[in-house]
Amino acid sequence: MSFTETTTTSWLARLKNALVMILVGIALVCGCIWLLAWNEGRSVTTYRALVEGAGLVVSVDSASVDPANEGRLVHVAGSIQPDGVPADEELVVSAEGALAVRRIVEMYQWVQQEKSETQKQLGGSEETVTTYTYAKEWRSDAVDSGSFRQSGHDNPDMPIEGAFFTVESASLGAFRVDGDAAAALGRSSAIKLTSDDAMQMGAIIDLDRPASMQNGWAVFSEDPRKPAIGDLRIRLERVDLGEASFVGAQRGDELVRYRASNGRTLFLSDAGIVDAARMFDAAQSENTLITWLVRAGGLLGIFVGFAMMLSILGVIADVVPFIGSIVRFGTGAVALVLTVLIGPLVIAIAWIAYRPLVATGVLVAGVLLAAGIVYLRRGGRVTPATA
Repeated sequence: MSFTETTTTSWLARLKNALVMILVGIALVCGCIWLLAWNEGRSVTTYRALVEGAGLVVSVDSASVDPANEGRLVHVAGSIQPDGVPADEELVVSAEGALAVRRIVEMYQWVQQEKSETQKQLGGSEETVTTYTYAKEWRSDAVDSGSFRQSGHDNPDMPIEGAFFTVESASLGAFRVDGDAAAALGRSSAIKLTSDDAMQMGAIIDLDRPASMQNGWAVFSEDPRKPAIGDLRIRLERVDLGEASFVGAQRGDELVRYRASNGRTLFLSDAGIVDAARMFDAAQSENTLITWLVRAGGLLGIFVGFAMMLSILGVIADVVPFIGSIVRFGTGAVALVLTVLIGPLVIAIAWIAYRPLVATGVLVAGVLLAAGIVYLRRGGRVTPATA
């Protein structure tokens, strides 16, 4: 089932769009430059806070809370016990001994997919042929059929949505930790439901479809083997955790975020019994990974921004499509060169601001390396001065 639509954009309209793209490109480049600078500061402050924390942390026994450690950064490991019973009160389902209950809801819906092919026309106009196809899928998010290009594919509203319910806190021996923090470390497993449970859910949600159990799902459909638009299925899971390790500030019997001297806060967690040194090493590795991912994203954003700013040149040249393609290749190369020049320069300036000693050392090493290369290329000879 498909629908095809052909649209033509004039050369003047494309020029107007290109002018808007220039403004968007400028904003994107400026935003990504700020992102790169901020990321270097975030990376450095996080690194220093972790180094500081690794030197201050004290591993304590989870069996008792020592008032002498009040406010200090402590490492605690042991068995986790939920304080209370998590429950989906709307569906009247609870999980004794679990840290959380997860409700997964999917509805059978129409989904629109589109594929476009654009061709440049002599004179600078552009013709776009878009093919829209429609398929039926189980989706956990509500698909807005009001934006579909073809009518006759209407989706009803979802009568109930997915949700996540955690206990307020969990006990780690004599200590307490936030329930969300503990549940984030746990493993999910299905809560076994019966046909009676499914019928009870259907009555609560007020569904006008028969209820049955299919592969762990409570399915609400006239024929589960041939679902119809608007059919619903619900699955419930419990989140459990046996042992865990946390690093945080001791406040009474609670473990909370620790504020380092540079203002950065620390709270580390891991499933199982993990010593403090390994937890800090893992946190440093995560910090490094995040730093490089943000750098890559910032550089990509700068490239896209410059490409958007220069795209007007390709539109102007598209009066003759072949020439436009050549110009766009050239502007892409220019955008890449500008990215390679400006991106590392921003990172270098940020390093000078946040790591002046390291940046100076790298700069001096670079100058010495360049001087050594020049010296070697001259054959190690010094040109004598003329009288």
